[in-house]
Amino acid sequence: MVLATGVPTREELVRRAAAAAPALRERAEWTEQNRRLPEETIEALAEAGVFKLRVPVRYGGYEADTRTLVDVAAELARGDGATAWVASVYWIPTWMTCLFPDEVQDEVFATPDVRICGTLSPSATATRADGGIVVNGRWGFVSGALHSQWQEIIAVQVDAEGGPMPVMALVPMSDLTIVDDWHTAGLRGTGSVSTVADNLFVPAARVLPLGAVLQQQSASRRNADAAIYRPPLLPVASASSVGSVVGLAQAAFDIFTERLPGRKITYTGYDAQAEAPVTHLQVADAVQRIEEARHHAHRLTDLVDGKANDAGEWSLEERARARAALGAACRRAREAVRILADASGGSSVYDSVPMQRVLRDVQSVNLHALMNPDTNAELYGRVLCGLEPNTLYL
Repeated sequence: MVLATGVPTREELVRRAAAAAPALRERAEWTEQNRRLPEETIEALAEAGVFKLRVPVRYGGYEADTRTLVDVAAELARGDGATAWVASVYWIPTWMTCLFPDEVQDEVFATPDVRICGTLSPSATATRADGGIVVNGRWGFVSGALHSQWQEIIAVQVDAEGGPMPVMALVPMSDLTIVDDWHTAGLRGTGSVSTVADNLFVPAARVLPLGAVLQQQSASRRNADAAIYRPPLLPVASASSVGSVVGLAQAAFDIFTERLPGRKITYTGYDAQAEAPVTHLQVADAVQRIEEARHHAHRLTDLVDGKANDAGEWSLEERARARAALGAACRRAREAVRILADASGGSSVYDSVPMQRVLRDVQSVNLHALMNPDTNAELYGRVLCGLEPNTLYL
């Protein structure tokens, strides 16, 4: 089903993602071994409309809400966690691009199915120059960089009035150097390489103060009334990325139940693992944790989408709650995968059994600075106790 505007419904977008998942799973081992997404996967994501979800309708995009992002990413992750992660990462800087002046958006979105990678880390410096800034530095963990046309960067402008000032900018990938340093235990297929800027000039139109972005100030006139571009950056980033862990947990359940028929528990009297009470307890426990992960993910999207539609002010507690919900979903998903991996037996350590990859991927997601359950829970508790947050990323 497609709406009258030509924008597919959430149900249709989720159906497309689910239809793409089996092929993603078939390519998952190649993806991990080669530490990047294959071109066939990029083409499949484009065909499913994945790169259009956060693009303004005027450029042929869908302006999808975050509930759609979660449900689409969850289906993609059932096929391959690395693919879902890259898709989720693209959605965040694509949304951030929509805060730039309209003429900048015209330039970026002129490319069909444009892919914009990015970072929230201020690991570069910038100095003022005539008509813009000059940037020097390096960014790591840039998921999807190998398939992107643009990168959103963060740098600290060291000659700004009033002291150092973080800025956000957009640069073509052709202006950056890619360093292939992505040799990891998990999420190998994301190709999250490093990028380097060497005396890179960025025009002023493609530069925004990060502080203004964090305070929901946009330079776009034509997006001013669009609900999806109203919420703060960090709740948006949280809701954009949480679907991958929900899908990884569901993938673990899929893999476990596919292997269950005919499996025994070695060195016991059980000829069928499915008949053992311990299996019943493990499966029930894991499924309940998957359901809890999905609950927290949808609770997060309800908050972000609800506030966006109401154009309501965000309280400090709500901002912290968004990150707490992200962390809770990550924690529950990781717990579910661990239970099912532990129940999968020694044979599951072979490369040919996807369970070991799902386990490594979900663990890697939980180590991400934005996703880390303990960090997010501490931040939420801090705010609930009446203290000021000890981070700008809220």
